[in-house]
Amino acid sequence: MRRSIRARMGLSALLALAGLGGTLTSLAPAAASPASAATARTSARATAPASAELVGVMARDLGLTRGQARERLRDEAAATRLEPAARRAAGAAYGGSWYDAESGRLVVAVVGTRGAEAVRGTGAAVRVVRHTARELDAVKAGLDRTARAAAAPAGVTGWRVDPRANRVVVDVRAGAEHAAATEAFVARARRAAPGAGVVVVSVRAADRAPATFAAGTVGGDPYYSHNIRCSIGFSVYGGFVTAGHCAQLGAAVYGWDGSYVGNFQGGTFPGNDYGWVNVGSGWWTVPVVLGWGTVPDALVRGSAEAPVGASVCRSGSTTHWHCGTVLAKNETVNYSQGSVFGLTKTNVCAEPGDSGGSFISGDQAQGVTSGGWGNCSSGGETWFQPVNPILSRYGLTLQTA
Repeated sequence: MRRSIRARMGLSALLALAGLGGTLTSLAPAAASPASAATARTSARATAPASAELVGVMARDLGLTRGQARERLRDEAAATRLEPAARRAAGAAYGGSWYDAESGRLVVAVVGTRGAEAVRGTGAAVRVVRHTARELDAVKAGLDRTARAAAAPAGVTGWRVDPRANRVVVDVRAGAEHAAATEAFVARARRAAPGAGVVVVSVRAADRAPATFAAGTVGGDPYYSHNIRCSIGFSVYGGFVTAGHCAQLGAAVYGWDGSYVGNFQGGTFPGNDYGWVNVGSGWWTVPVVLGWGTVPDALVRGSAEAPVGASVCRSGSTTHWHCGTVLAKNETVNYSQGSVFGLTKTNVCAEPGDSGGSFISGDQAQGVTSGGWGNCSSGGETWFQPVNPILSRYGLTLQTA
């Protein structure tokens, strides 16, 4: 990659501090690592102290003081480490989990008192609910099958399991809630539900319909291909992952400076939003997410999944660095091009050109920007494609520090 001083002295310092001595080109060979993709999906390590700049951005975007932002980062890291054990303790009674910002604790929904006691033993808070996650996931999976067989109606913008409400939520565009196709879709969901009130409808304003954030020949780092600009997600051994809606199989990809990087080796959209590009021709990969001068560039140390309610930050080539919280997981989003399954919803803003960019929580990779509504002036919501399914789909290994 033919970077000059723009290659960022701070990046070199980060890598040196991480004990990754040697030249940049030796850090990430273009050939695939023999390590399996499963190696990347480890539990979260102890989180390093957050930079003053990151704390400042979180305080700005989440409405916190700096002290509150630091405390929240510590609490979220603890909740992320605790979640797998709490889920195992709940067993078949598991009803979902989330991070509660008010108490600073992981909350686990369970069906019945026996599961509740086991979960409390792990240190997590408990909410007793009526439906298990398996029941709710089955209802959502039925809607996904319907959407795969035939496009969901345009009046339906998406659907998801809401663990805090213990319901399946179908989002409907305002003005379309009484359309025959919309009512039929909701009725189908309710017929498949295990009990009354399991499926609820949320009406969204017409200007809040989700759309992807690719951009036509306009600007982590930007890349250019087949007349679009998108953003790099995360480095993997041999390349980088990004959004599938930016991909055109085999198409050449060019970097910020116009030099050739590689080609799209895979891309899926709609259905999923998976994409990856091989890297060579003088370019290299590093386990870093760009902070754009707003925060220091962030080292990537793993891909442990943050819980609902946790803070998350996004880096993209248009709007750079912004933070927010995880609102929902495994949501199906009905874009104009078709439904995409398994996305994570956040209240982080984004704009065209940010597609494919990095979502990171602490030092853990979360996913690549898929789409959303709104902008970074008036606010909005953004969905990301979780990174671990992309790694698994293509047999890739996340590059970590």
